[in-house]
Amino acid sequence: MKGSNYFKNVIQDFLNSQAQKDKLFAKTLKKENKNIDDCITYILNQVKESGCNGFADEEIFQMAVHYYDEDDLTIGRPIHTKVVVNHTDFEAKKVASQQNENPKSQPKEKSPKVVKLKTGSQVSLFDFPGV
Repeated sequence: MKGSNYFKNVIQDFLNSQAQKDKLFAKTLKKENKNIDDCITYILNQVKESGCNGFADEEIFQMAVHYYDEDDLTIGRPIHTKVVVNHTDFEAKKVASQQNENPKSQPKEKSPKVVKLKTGSQVSLFDFPGV
């Protein structure tokens, strides 16, 4: 299996979130004879066999769940390909979790500049710096 790491991470993230929601699936996910690389190989072979070029996220995620649920599946031969993932939820979560872990790396907000004007005089656009 040579699917993209991003694809692999998206699938793994989904499976982990399902395991947190469903204790029975959490046990299924821990099967010794199952692993994420074989899961990706199974998915890629199912996609190739279907002849379709695009799938909804739910279809791919269900293939992953099916792989872990069934013990007598034919995984297929490794497929060397690149996978295009049209979805940014995983990266957004990853960046958000990294920023929560490293609050120093978050960009600092600039405080607005306060301009004091002389009372009684007319305001001009030239009184405001940066305009």
